[in-house]
Amino acid sequence: MADNNGGANLAWFLVGAALGATAALLLAPQTGTETREAIRRRTQEGRGKLADSGREALERGREYYDRGKEIADDAAELLEKGKEALSRAKTAVRAPSGSADKSEASG
Repeated sequence: MADNNGGANLAWFLVGAALGATAALLLAPQTGTETREAIRRRTQEGRGKLADSGREALERGREYYDRGKEIADDAAELLEKGKEALSRAKTAVRAPSGSADKSEASG
C-alpha cells in the first residue's frame, strides 16, 4: 500500500510555491514599492488559500469522525443483537433437553 501523506506533501508544495514566488518577485525588474506591494498582495493571497485549506481539512476531519462514529454505533448495535441471539440460542438448546426429562419422568 502506498503511504497517504497528502497533508505533508501539500505543505511542502505550498512552501516551494511561496519561495518560488518570492524569488520571482525579488528578481523582477520593478521598483521597491512595486515589489513590496506585490509581496504584500501575494502574502494575503497565500493566507487566504491557507485558511481555505485549513477549513477544508477541518470539514473532512469532521466528516471522517461522524462516519467513524456511525460505524462504531452500528458495530455496537450488531454486537448487542449477537448477544441477544446467542442468549436465545442457549435458552432454546436448554429448553428441549429439560422438557424431554420431564416427559420421561411423567411417563
